[in-house]
Amino acid sequence: MNTDITASAKPEYPVIDRNPPFTKTVANFNTLDYLRLTTITGVSVVVGYLSGIKPGIRGPSMVTGGLIGVMGGFMYAYQNSAGRLMGFFPNEGEVAKYKTFSS
Repeated sequence: MNTDITASAKPEYPVIDRNPPFTKTVANFNTLDYLRLTTITGVSVVVGYLSGIKPGIRGPSMVTGGLIGVMGGFMYAYQNSAGRLMGFFPNEGEVAKYKTFSS
């Protein structure tokens, strides 16, 4: 069984790193990635608070919603950052940034 993701889809944009490590992917987060992470977290906190039916449950429900939002937001930002490095998403900024570093 072939588990190589690049076997089914070819990158449409320039490839910066075919297999970026965790640290490089997180370091590549841009402003939009952090904005999405913050937005998803904020919405999750509000939904968690509102889903607490009884007043005594609202606090723990809000914290749980926030933790789920932080994890989901981070995974979404990580996916976008890794996709740009691997050439699956538009990456003009990354190409310019890493071209100046490699020169």
